Amino acid sequence: MSFGIGIIGCGLIGQKRAKALGEGRLIACADINEGCAKVLAGKSKAKVFNDWRGLLDLPEVEIVVIATLHDSLAEITLAAIEAGKHVLVEKPAARNPAELEPVMAAAERHGVKVHVGFNHRYHRAFRKARELFEAGALGELMFIRARYGHGGRIGYEKEWRAKPELCGGGELMDQGPHLIDLSRWFLGDFTEVQGFAHTYYWDMPVDDNGFMLLKTAKKQVAFLHVSCTEWKNLFSMEIYGRNGKLEISGLGGSYGVERLTYYNMLPEMGPPETTTWEYPMGDDSWAMELAGFYEDIRLDREPPAGLKEAFEALKVVEKIYTESCYDYCT
Repeated sequence: MSFGIGIIGCGLIGQKRAKALGEGRLIACADINEGCAKVLAGKSKAKVFNDWRGLLDLPEVEIVVIATLHDSLAEITLAAIEAGKHVLVEKPAARNPAELEPVMAAAERHGVKVHVGFNHRYHRAFRKARELFEAGALGELMFIRARYGHGGRIGYEKEWRAKPELCGGGELMDQGPHLIDLSRWFLGDFTEVQGFAHTYYWDMPVDDNGFMLLKTAKKQVAFLHVSCTEWKNLFSMEIYGRNGKLEISGLGGSYGVERLTYYNMLPEMGPPETTTWEYPMGDDSWAMELAGFYEDIRLDREPPAGLKEAFEALKVVEKIYTESCYDYCT
């Protein structure tokens, strides 16, 4: 069984999604730049629209992939749900928690599946890390320390990510949700949120650095930093348990080879027993994510990264923006 799929937003991420469709069939493409939609449709027989509403009218489209700017994610997701479609919407799924509330209500009302593109969960290193964690290799978790950043580029302060009405926030809204989601995936819900967002370098009205200190009810901590003044692209996450730790570094490409290291604490302590896995091959996370969503629909199960996960991440971001006196789209 294959699904008929429509893609709304035919830029870089929409292109990645199209290449990873697997069992899906590309039925239609929509973009305000019709040329982008035509390029994505390629030699296929996919229909092309410059207005996403036309795509939603097609009965043969069963799943809608939404990869637009942040300001339209919630609006289009809501419309797709109301049209009875299953949805894969890119993170952060909205600019703030309030935008997501009617979307969550509609999804429950219509009984459709909505997956949010927290794609990092599906990287090889994180799939292996989750396997080790679930097998009890770390023991009870204590804390997570993670950093994620890039260095921007000339003109970065003039791009859409620097316009609060389009993005809903700066670096904390961009790479922050990935770190928050990954931390919640391992630690669970955060009951205490502290942090600070600030603009240090780029001449733009949104933050270029975000610092987070998040605590669970059991006082497990996630200490997270996202930055677009990193200069050399970096991804690093360390997950500490009572019996050992996991270290994930790199995401491929400019972030370096994806790597997972397991440090197993010995009974006599001292230097741990160390095992490392490297993943220099191509990134299959996009295909794995879509394959998982297809199964969620077939088996009528809730996607593991859904609207609730996006809502919780957005609540953390909003709290820190409020504390830092950033008043973005409310």
